[in-house]
Amino acid sequence: MKPNIHPEYKQATVTCACGNTFKTGSTKEELRVEICSECHPFFTGKQKLVERGGRVEKFKKKYNID
Repeated sequence: MKPNIHPEYKQATVTCACGNTFKTGSTKEELRVEICSECHPFFTGKQKLVERGGRVEKFKKKYNID
């Protein structure tokens, strides 16, 4: 490795939108994520339905289709 060109590697605190926090290594001191292993459906086994908000209605409104 070349000296003086690499960022400093430090311990970071990761905070999820669900409130879960954990420590990891990163070049940043704090990271914020939307989803983690505590709330992701793959790891929890629970399916969350996320409503996408009426795509068809949005399309019709955009192009003035009745």
